[in-house]
Amino acid sequence: MQINSHPSQFIPEGATRLLRLYGPEAERLGELHPEQLRIIYEQNWFNLFVPEEYNGMALDLIRGLQMEEAIAWADGSTGWTVTLCSGANLFVGFLEQDIAKKIFSDRKTCFAGSGHPSGIARKTTNGFEITGSWKYATGAPHATIFTATCLTEEQQEFPGAFWFYKDEVTVHKDWHTIGMIATASNSFNVNKLTVPENRHFKIEPAFATLAGAVYRYPFLQFAETTLAVNSSGMAIRFLELAEEIFEQKKITGKLLNVQLKKLNETRQSFYDAVNQSWQELILNKHIQSDLLNEVSTMSRALAATARRVVDEVYPYCGIIAATPSSEVNRVWRNLHTASQHSLLLQV
Repeated sequence: MQINSHPSQFIPEGATRLLRLYGPEAERLGELHPEQLRIIYEQNWFNLFVPEEYNGMALDLIRGLQMEEAIAWADGSTGWTVTLCSGANLFVGFLEQDIAKKIFSDRKTCFAGSGHPSGIARKTTNGFEITGSWKYATGAPHATIFTATCLTEEQQEFPGAFWFYKDEVTVHKDWHTIGMIATASNSFNVNKLTVPENRHFKIEPAFATLAGAVYRYPFLQFAETTLAVNSSGMAIRFLELAEEIFEQKKITGKLLNVQLKKLNETRQSFYDAVNQSWQELILNKHIQSDLLNEVSTMSRALAATARRVVDEVYPYCGIIAATPSSEVNRVWRNLHTASQHSLLLQV
């Protein structure tokens, strides 16, 4: 099987059908529909990169990317939520393991949070006092753990990340965008919350507390790759829906074929770069900086190509593509909202 096989190869047909069926209602709810969440828990998708002994799937990076692309192809908001939450659940490999075992004894464990250092951590005798507010915590309604990045009180050091239980944070329902509505990427805050030392962790290979290779893969490139495949998954779905529209309108499929070729060529280059970096990590326990730069470049290129090919086709899809209740419009809105993530932007 090719690394860049069609997303349908990696997700059960029944799950795809149900995720799409409940997509419109999820938008009306402003969060994932309970049936979509049921599928996520049933398939264990929040735990793509969690060890098997902690009830996880223990996927390697390539298979994890294939799964995330497939879920985004099925439904953009579900794919994005799974990607951000499973990426945060990856932090299991950086926590104190006695605590990690307790946290992940619940199969519905879901981490949500923010990497932006918009909090202040003041050192105390037994830990830290945290105050801050963080935006864009995807999956906030069903999160069981929230993570947040802080500066020191003097803002001269970067101590890393902290984690909180859901009942220790205040969530604000302030996620209002044209797409990715059901991701419920709300903000949250804490005010003078005192936490013990073991709530503090650093997401760097040198600080990994588990031995799996995925915890040694640099988190920047991990995040870039996982976000990029969401764009490609949604773009594939948009082109499929556009093909149905073109057939109804009796429009030649030449334009679609050209754009699909562009997308698949970039997908192939992307997966080649990521696979090369992953194999180098496995063989040498280290990845050369030029290869990591190539992964970053191809991640942004894949996201940009996905957006461009969709926008080349969109004007020919008619009013249905501009009708918010249609799937083709929802895919378009989700893709363009996702494309605004800072890690995907090309300067």
